[in-house]
Amino acid sequence: MEKLVQERCVACRPDAPRVTEEEVRELLPQVPDWRIVEREGIRRLERTYRFRDFAGGLRFVQRLGELAEAEGHHPAVLLEWGRVTVTWWTHKIRDLHRNDFIMAAKTDALYDALVKGLEVGGRAH
Repeated sequence: MEKLVQERCVACRPDAPRVTEEEVRELLPQVPDWRIVEREGIRRLERTYRFRDFAGGLRFVQRLGELAEAEGHHPAVLLEWGRVTVTWWTHKIRDLHRNDFIMAAKTDALYDALVKGLEVGGRAH
């Protein structure tokens, strides 16, 4: 995860390369709590995070939104009491791109920082 977390997302065009099966085998172990799901014929990365209450999940979603804006890559987010499900995929290519794995790693780092009370992006959470 350390390597992915340090990368930045690149702007994608409709002809951007999808991750190959070989790349998936390399990248998925770097975000081990994520799984690949397929919906509407599109591969996506998905993970559910647990929280003690709704407010904790809401804080996480707010920070995730700020991170997504900063990177220019945006997830689908489902906020429920005690949990948040995050789904990454690249809309323009209707598949997975390296950006999705980068953002999965950054989402994990954000969660770890919030749960452990560390600083993320220069702000205490």
